[in-house]
Amino acid sequence: MRPAYDTAMATRLEVRGLSVELPTPTGWVRPVNEVSFVLGEGETLGIVGESGSGKTMLALALMGLEPPGARRKGEAWLHLGAANGDSARRAAKDSSDAPAGKNLIVAAPGEMRALRGRAIAMIFQEPMTALDPVIRIGTQVEEAIRVHHSDLDGNEIGRRALHALERASVPEPELRARQYPHQLSGGLRQRVMIAMALAASPVLLIADEPTTALDVTVQKQILDLLGNLRRELRLSLLYITHDLGVVSQIADRLAVMYAGRIVEQGPAAEVLRHPRHPYTEGLLRAVPRLTREKLVPISGVVPALDALPPGCAFAPRCPRRVARCDEAMPELVHASGATAKHHARCILVHEEQSP
Repeated sequence: MRPAYDTAMATRLEVRGLSVELPTPTGWVRPVNEVSFVLGEGETLGIVGESGSGKTMLALALMGLEPPGARRKGEAWLHLGAANGDSARRAAKDSSDAPAGKNLIVAAPGEMRALRGRAIAMIFQEPMTALDPVIRIGTQVEEAIRVHHSDLDGNEIGRRALHALERASVPEPELRARQYPHQLSGGLRQRVMIAMALAASPVLLIADEPTTALDVTVQKQILDLLGNLRRELRLSLLYITHDLGVVSQIADRLAVMYAGRIVEQGPAAEVLRHPRHPYTEGLLRAVPRLTREKLVPISGVVPALDALPPGCAFAPRCPRRVARCDEAMPELVHASGATAKHHARCILVHEEQSP
């Protein structure tokens, strides 16, 4: 069953049954397993889950950057139609993909190179490892522009690089452009990564835990910056994090992942206030609060992908486990009593719908 979606909003990305398989000594495993979701133009979808839940592998698969030997199945349609804005039209024209949509899963390597940066871009978790330590900041931003605008002269590329730094709220962009990554703070390095990601005017931005290594003050500044850029540029943002406190500040909708599958998704406010899957409930109980002295962790760990239980993957850790949890993996279904856009993958939700 495909979750309900607001059809009045133009679709930017539609993922249908996306799976990623990796070879291991014991056989193939699926860090991303039958994932489906829709992301609208100018919308933010938060992907939430513990380490090992498949969030980053999902992002890499969409970018065509999955590990060597990996296999991708399913569909991921990136829509670049005229209804989605001028930058999308330019991307469709410049990347030679005439149709309004491109299936990222079957795109040839050359097509993906043209789309990366120009139509879809990614901000990585640790900017110090993503930036080249021996190349000046300005040169690295210029390269992100030059690869998609080889017809521009050096002066125009330099001007656009400074504009990208300024748009990312980098103070004194002329000075920062002459500096090296080690001369910048963590927050400034992340702003540089944002400037590089947006330098070629993509329509879809994937942010993989961009504030994890930052203190809370700088974290808030980066979140505000991403929110402002999304509104100003009509960007579609896929925000990946393990922190429900962070995602509550920026996401319109949430998709909670566990062991490679989406176990709950819906409007962010509703999922956070009225979670319907025990895993989401556990994540919320583990969030630090001023009114509570002790955290309540989820017992156990995410299961190894080559040793998943026969039924629900969360069953061994679930405090509400029943016998039927071990029989088969539940489908993602509408959670009764919630809006039509709220779905959960839990046998307890299934039983609520039974006559």
